[in-house]
Amino acid sequence: MATVNKSIEVNVPVSVAYNQWTQFETFPQFMNGVEAVEQIDETGLHFSTNVGGVKREYNAQIIEQVPDSLVSWASVDGPRNGGTVSFEPLDAGSTRVNVEIVWEPDGLAEKAGSALGVDSLRVGADLDKFKKFIEAQGHETGAWRGTVSGGDVDDTGEPFGNGGVATAEFPPVDPDLSAPAADVSAPASNEGPAEPPQPRTPGL
Repeated sequence: MATVNKSIEVNVPVSVAYNQWTQFETFPQFMNGVEAVEQIDETGLHFSTNVGGVKREYNAQIIEQVPDSLVSWASVDGPRNGGTVSFEPLDAGSTRVNVEIVWEPDGLAEKAGSALGVDSLRVGADLDKFKKFIEAQGHETGAWRGTVSGGDVDDTGEPFGNGGVATAEFPPVDPDLSAPAADVSAPASNEGPAEPPQPRTPGL
């Protein structure tokens, strides 16, 4: 398995940076090689990618999600990959976004690219594009403030779609890609009450 760790500082509040990252269908606007992301349900995603002329389709599941803190995911079929994006407030108007991605390179070209650091450069470029994207807008295009633990929705506040909370019928997540347990400790006494969960807004 290969691993990339990258960070960037963005000049927006932590809630804005986090909320934008919950809008998975906007990923193609700042992620090279991601052609489309479909939100299947509260935790299920379908990716269409094209990296170096190699097209792939695969499903992924949100494993952990804590508002203004982190989003962790893992693939459930197709190319093995997973990762965590965490958010650190630096002050009232800026945030550090940390990305850790793990994946299994497939074939000689991907293994060579990994060895040469090509994937690290690609993730860094994506973070640069995210910074330009969110700072140019100054606000998120939508938000989902629910909580996910172990792949299950703990707190959503609103149902997904028109019925109850849906759950995709996905195979078990590879344990090698599972994210560590999130720190969901109570907010410090000087913080205001937590924002009520809002329904996830698909796309723009």
